[in-house]
Amino acid sequence: MQIQIVCVGKLKEKYWVGAIDEYSKRLGPYARLDIRELPDEKTPDSMSPAEEEQVKAREGERILAALKPEAHVVALAIDGETWTSEQLAAQIDKQAVYGGGSIAFVIGGSLGLAPAILARADKKLSFGRMTYPHQLMRVILLEQVYRAFKINRGEPYHK
Repeated sequence: MQIQIVCVGKLKEKYWVGAIDEYSKRLGPYARLDIRELPDEKTPDSMSPAEEEQVKAREGERILAALKPEAHVVALAIDGETWTSEQLAAQIDKQAVYGGGSIAFVIGGSLGLAPAILARADKKLSFGRMTYPHQLMRVILLEQVYRAFKINRGEPYHK
């Protein structure tokens, strides 16, 4: 199984990098993990809606270029479907068995995702109505993907 995480922005703080490294290591026996960090656009505090759309469009172009054509794309979007851990596990299992074995999760920048990315997505997934920093969302996503593999294998999850 190939899991790709395409995300806007680079992790700078050691504690985020450490958490990502830990879950990447845990996922090693289950999947090939490819994390693509893409440059984010500068976002001044006061931007017009048109400028915000331009920023999202430029970030979106980089995201589209990073996605493999055959990947099943799951965009993290606040207005997406909410799944339980078991439902995420079922989606991953379905892709592993019937969908070519490649899933790409997309995490946008501070302004969200461009319409082109949402149109490319096969699914939109929400982790709730709250907004999370993209650094934290990366950790939460990797933890849930790891949990999904444990569920699918019927293995205990050690907290």
